[in-house]
Amino acid sequence: MSAEFSPLDLANLPATVEKPSYDRSVLKPRIAHIGFGAFARAHTAMHLHETLAAVGGDWGMRVIELFGTADLFDKLAQNDYFYTLVETSDDDTNLRLLGAVCDTQHVARDGIEALVNGLAEEQLKIISLTVTEKGYCVKNDALDTDNAMIQHDLENIAAPKTAIGLIVAGLAKRKELGNGPITVMSCDNLPNNGVLTGIAVREFAQKLDGELAAWIEENVSFPSTMVDRIVPALTDESRALIKESLGGQTDLNGIVCEPFRQWVVEDNFKAGRPEWEKAGAQLVADVEPFEEMKLRTLNGSHSFLAYLGFLAGKETIAECMADPVFAAETRKLMVDEQRPTLHMPGDVDLVAYADMLLKRFANSQLKHRTWQIASDGTQKMPQRWLNSVRHHLKAGTDHRHLILGVAGWMHYIRQDRNGESYELQDPMAEQLQSIVAEKGADAKAYVDALLALDTVFPQDLVGDERFTKAVHDAYAKVAAVGTAAAVAALAA
Repeated sequence: MSAEFSPLDLANLPATVEKPSYDRSVLKPRIAHIGFGAFARAHTAMHLHETLAAVGGDWGMRVIELFGTADLFDKLAQNDYFYTLVETSDDDTNLRLLGAVCDTQHVARDGIEALVNGLAEEQLKIISLTVTEKGYCVKNDALDTDNAMIQHDLENIAAPKTAIGLIVAGLAKRKELGNGPITVMSCDNLPNNGVLTGIAVREFAQKLDGELAAWIEENVSFPSTMVDRIVPALTDESRALIKESLGGQTDLNGIVCEPFRQWVVEDNFKAGRPEWEKAGAQLVADVEPFEEMKLRTLNGSHSFLAYLGFLAGKETIAECMADPVFAAETRKLMVDEQRPTLHMPGDVDLVAYADMLLKRFANSQLKHRTWQIASDGTQKMPQRWLNSVRHHLKAGTDHRHLILGVAGWMHYIRQDRNGESYELQDPMAEQLQSIVAEKGADAKAYVDALLALDTVFPQDLVGDERFTKAVHDAYAKVAAVGTAAAVAALAA
């Protein structure tokens, strides 16, 4: 093994590296987390780590992957399941080893049967997920039975390829063994994530076995959560920061993120849960207001900056915030256009929340790429922008920032930034590229073809001439003067 892949020498780490204070030898896989990407490492597993530090116990986490190779998981095991979390801002950097993970399973290494059997273990009490929006295979609030991978899983439940298929297979095995209730908890950034997870799992199970569906109804809960932490994809610079912080050692599972984090969890667990509130989580009866606040205010403004900022040549969110015009118009989007659409508990100050977000966005240490945030726009726009547009149309109030965001997306998917091409990451990329090729030369036909995508644009909006005219006008504005000037014109 090359030096680059050597396990961490824990005894010779710098004194500044904070190590777990709890007894890791007693940890058992009580949580199985599917999709151990950057966000899961920096948020879900981190909260469990802090809970163990506060109260101890045996709530360990098994992490599971269905795709790719098992190389990173092998390296994690060689590090005794430790990995590095670097929390950094323009003011401070904090480094610690997280230790809540106690096991890994990868389909390429362990086989699908091991993953299914693992979900059926009696000691397991929670299955959690971070698999991105498209991983739930839901369309129009129902299981997407047109999805080729869902069709495969329904016909080959012993060898599922999707997270939903794996969960149902595990629950079927759990029922067969009589191993009791469990909770399935989404930690992805989509509205009503628990509701949608429940829909996907129940409808999939119903198509397989009515008795299994009835058992799930009685024995499985699907709490919703709101998650918030900015965790950019790793860059050469952030990898170098991890290595420098570790005194020259390399941790391939290390991650860099902002210091801020928030987790709001619906307290609905069938078989118990860790005391996450001891780690700062908010356990509530209704997550929805917090979901909407974050999706519209934070994520909605992120998307605004992603499309318009990227096309204006700004590579990161911090670069956007360094431009006073982009910063000012982003605040107006949050305060003037998104805030009126929200209904929050009385102790939530949405103006203060917006100002806090702007400060977080300005963190130049994160290098949060606009191109990264711009991915999967067809799945993000409805909840981030279009529900708010509907509110403003009904109220007759101004929403030009939201409309310009839509126009920015329409230009972004053309994959042309002043002659520079780039990759389009979207589950509908092939269909979008076809529209660009066939209609792109005629602005009106192009915009109309995109608005006709009923999985993206609700037809009640498309049927409102005020909306369609505003989108056509905004698209033309960007085409004529560019995104930077179009954003500046919002101030007029």
